[in-house]
Amino acid sequence: MTQLEINKIHAIDCVNGMQLLEPKSVDVIVTSPPYNLGIEYNTYQDDKPRVDYLDWMETVAKESKRILKDNGSFFLNVGGSLKDPWIPIDVAERFRKHFTLQNTIHWIKSIAIPKEDAGVSTNLKEDIAVGHYKPINSQRFHHDCHEYIWHFTKNGDVELNKVAIGVPYQDKTNINRWKGTNGSDKRDRGNTWFIPYETIRESRPHPSTFPEKLPEMCIRDQGINNVKLVLDPFMGIGTTALVCKKLGVNFIGFEIDSQYIEIANEKLGCEIEKLPQQEVQYLSHFYRDSVTN
Repeated sequence: MTQLEINKIHAIDCVNGMQLLEPKSVDVIVTSPPYNLGIEYNTYQDDKPRVDYLDWMETVAKESKRILKDNGSFFLNVGGSLKDPWIPIDVAERFRKHFTLQNTIHWIKSIAIPKEDAGVSTNLKEDIAVGHYKPINSQRFHHDCHEYIWHFTKNGDVELNKVAIGVPYQDKTNINRWKGTNGSDKRDRGNTWFIPYETIRESRPHPSTFPEKLPEMCIRDQGINNVKLVLDPFMGIGTTALVCKKLGVNFIGFEIDSQYIEIANEKLGCEIEKLPQQEVQYLSHFYRDSVTN
């Protein structure tokens, strides 16, 4: 079986690419596949018949299980539409045949908090509304502010480094009250993750990409010391790869759109240029193909 070069985005279909990877060779899979909502990508046709789309997702699940380590995690970001909210549920149902759903994480893109509900300790002077939402011009639906991150594992028994993405205690007496925090002023943030998009004035090079903080939190949740290789089967413009580079974690990715790969390689090249010269030299052999394409 062929072993693909790491720290590179390969121009290959994700199923074909995963078939070239060794069994149990990946620690974390974090990705966001097409949602089959008719989004206009450059190459991929995002309007498959529902059964065909779900069959394809199940094939992705099968190959992912084969290459994921027994103590690995698959963080799958999937959203739907207000007219068709069942897409992420249907995808999770197909993955259910092959994985255990260990955590259901809610990615909150925008949230409004009334002053009286925030508590006295927050010292809020007025209501707050933060993040970016998709405006809905309809009296039937609320604005779309949420997507799912399904956390799949093989047996549901993977221990996470929850404090790595934890939040400070508001009541500091809890630091010594609760065991397992090792005296840290951090607690588990729970399964609701507020991750807003960055404000972008210019046109987006990719119609559907997640913010860098999303894969970063997934990787940190697994525990940086436990992660040797991260896979993103739907790499897009390289967000997961860029995060891995910043975290010092090896990655591998698949993407069928050459334009997206070119954008990703430019981003990765710029990131390398920011590093100390000795680290650039150390990493150059990993990027010799991708950066110069």
